[in-house]
Amino acid sequence: MYNQLFKLQEEVFKALAHSRRLEIIHLLRDQELTVSEIYQMLDLPQANVSQHLQILREQNIVDANKVGKQITYRIARSEYLEIADMVRALLVDQHINSNYADDLQVDLTDLVPLTHDPVCEMRLSPKTAGFVHDHNGERFYFCASGCLEKFKKEPEKYTVEE
Repeated sequence: MYNQLFKLQEEVFKALAHSRRLEIIHLLRDQELTVSEIYQMLDLPQANVSQHLQILREQNIVDANKVGKQITYRIARSEYLEIADMVRALLVDQHINSNYADDLQVDLTDLVPLTHDPVCEMRLSPKTAGFVHDHNGERFYFCASGCLEKFKKEPEKYTVEE
């Protein structure tokens, strides 16, 4: 019985053990998204996103809901977000003395959504952001790598000059 349980846990951890799938989980934190929305945010081909979503669906990490021609995805159980958050917190503790320790620190005032991803407008806080980038003395938060890369290519498109 325990061997079977460990094997099931192994399969869930395998599904979670990919940076792009973790990004997808992160994107679905507070919302349902279509494959098109996800691949635009990640800047990945649609086929790759579909493959990642299939793996997450097979392990019941995400649910799919078909509405007309569109399929939307959402986190199946909030515990998967809690797992990701716990691992992130452990990593912050482990890397407290690293070169990027300041980026990993979260002030209590940062626990509520304070900003939006400048590219896709997803609501974020420093705690929930997937990526952070400093530009012209200002800090920007991003939901996923695709939004960050779009911003880096054309920051003037997403920033307001005063």
